[in-house]
Amino acid sequence: MPEAARKITVELPAELLRKAQAASGTGITQTIRVGLELIVAGGACERLLQLQGQVQFSRTLRDLKADR
Repeated sequence: MPEAARKITVELPAELLRKAQAASGTGITQTIRVGLELIVAGGACERLLQLQGQVQFSRTLRDLKADR
């Protein structure tokens, strides 16, 4: 089932929006959507970095390379 969309009103500095649209090459909606997705991805990366050294794998790097 597709995720429900919400229509919202957001006040943004005009110059920030212009620069973001120029960088993304897309319209307002897609620019905002990509920006929000980048925030979510950044949070996931931070959580993964917090796990560094805490996860034990059942296979070694040598095993993984030999499995190619």
